[in-house]
Amino acid sequence: MKIFACFLQISDFSKKNVCFVMFVDEQTLTKISAEGNVPDDRGFVGLWKVVTVKNFPYSDMRRTGKVPKFLSHRLFPSSRYSIWLDSKLRLNADPMLIIEYFLWRGGSEYAISNHYTRHCVWDEVLQNKRLNKYNHTAIDEQFQFYQADGLVKFDRSDPNIALPSFVPEGSFIVRAHTPMSNLFSCLWFNEVDRFTSRDQLSFAYTFLKLSRTNPSKAFHLHMFKDCERRALVKLFHHREPSSPTVKS
Repeated sequence: MKIFACFLQISDFSKKNVCFVMFVDEQTLTKISAEGNVPDDRGFVGLWKVVTVKNFPYSDMRRTGKVPKFLSHRLFPSSRYSIWLDSKLRLNADPMLIIEYFLWRGGSEYAISNHYTRHCVWDEVLQNKRLNKYNHTAIDEQFQFYQADGLVKFDRSDPNIALPSFVPEGSFIVRAHTPMSNLFSCLWFNEVDRFTSRDQLSFAYTFLKLSRTNPSKAFHLHMFKDCERRALVKLFHHREPSSPTVKS
């Protein structure tokens, strides 16, 4: 599992002012240690502070992973910003430059890329069921609820469309810990908690309902193109468990 930043890309300022935290379970810790990435006496591997998580809140590990993904403002209440990076990605850019580019430059509070192929929740639902990503009945229940509560198909031709895509690529998230950003993150987590762990299904519903119910409070979300995400991180596919060798 490659989840370490390329240190040559990290500025001295970031090394002193940015906290690099890696959440792992005991199995992953054993694996990375066997590969030579053994935490030192303070629990660090290079710049990364390794936090071994026990007593998981959910049996579904995908849902458990949404806790640090969406609730970084609760885990690190003194932090003003956070960058989420999935374990399959490696950071290839300085964190402060990322914050400047995606947040400060455009006055945004939250930045996430659109999905590389799908933009409509209807298509995302079909793809999740086609690949058996989750129980089909649970997906249908969630999707029917969202439609009943006003979710409509993504229409690129609509000049008043609220987002450039209704389906995100959620492996890379940059956010300021502002009240509206924190509220959106909590609401998105609530959807993952009560329905499926497939957060692409609940992103647009959460954003649109937040905007609809808080018309006087602007939430500055920047949805950027996926090619920008791929320019900043390197993808390492999750490893498939090796099959045991059977000797005759």
